[in-house]
Amino acid sequence: MTVIQPTRPTRPTQPTQPRARRDELAAFLRSRRDRITPDAVGLPPGLRRRTPGLRREEVAMLAGVGVTWYTWLEQGRPINASVQVLDAISRTLCLDHAERAHLYRLADVPTVPEPDGCGGLEPETQSILDHLDPLPAAVYNGRYDLLAWNRTYGALFPGMTSAPPPTRNALWQLFVAENCCNPVVNREEELPQMVATLRAGFGRHVGEPAWTDFVRALSAASPDFARMWATHDVARPGSRMKIFQHSAVGQVRTISASMTLASPPETRMAVYTPLDDDSRERIAWIRAHPEVPAVPDHTH
Repeated sequence: MTVIQPTRPTRPTQPTQPRARRDELAAFLRSRRDRITPDAVGLPPGLRRRTPGLRREEVAMLAGVGVTWYTWLEQGRPINASVQVLDAISRTLCLDHAERAHLYRLADVPTVPEPDGCGGLEPETQSILDHLDPLPAAVYNGRYDLLAWNRTYGALFPGMTSAPPPTRNALWQLFVAENCCNPVVNREEELPQMVATLRAGFGRHVGEPAWTDFVRALSAASPDFARMWATHDVARPGSRMKIFQHSAVGQVRTISASMTLASPPETRMAVYTPLDDDSRERIAWIRAHPEVPAVPDHTH
């Protein structure tokens, strides 16, 4: 007599990560297409629409891509999408920045190019900086552009805060300014670390004019930067000791702590905490005497 053994139920096959991402991309595109009405993009509503949103061929036409290609993209087929094509689809579907970043991630494109400029900080950010006084604190983006600061930071680094926006950048000021006017004492440790942090950020923006032009200009202006950039070292922002020189009080020793902000993307707040009582007293004096030059005056 033959005994039939019960078969073990099989688990449903889990989709692979690329397949799951493509499925999510397809669903996301359909949902964004459904919410755009024809009249919102200048198209006639038509008489035989089953949904109020756009048709696939209409999205393809408005974005300047092939209907078949867009259909495959929305069906989750394994095709590659370029940055230019995703930008065109983003504009057609009226995606905001968060939606655009989501589209890029689902399409397995490394990053969303950031618009040029330094705006976009949350209004609460300046209030936080002001409440951190008397600790020097500032906000930088991924290229070390200075976006906001508090009173003590301004007194400690007036050369930075008074620079015109194109050069209001920590790396530019540290590498291009004359050594006599540079406040950082431990340059040999600090500058390679900052360049390595910039290099890590650059990897998310390869090919973007704002980043490429900045690196090219700084490399031309500073052989030291060009040499460090050529090493291809990468690092993440973190806590480090930073020593600054002030013309009136001497050295100020601090620990810098870097905290990522939620908005805009890739911005961080740096807070400089004095390492000892002398440094704390010197920061307080600098804050109380902002009229005293931070660097020696060599004009007389």
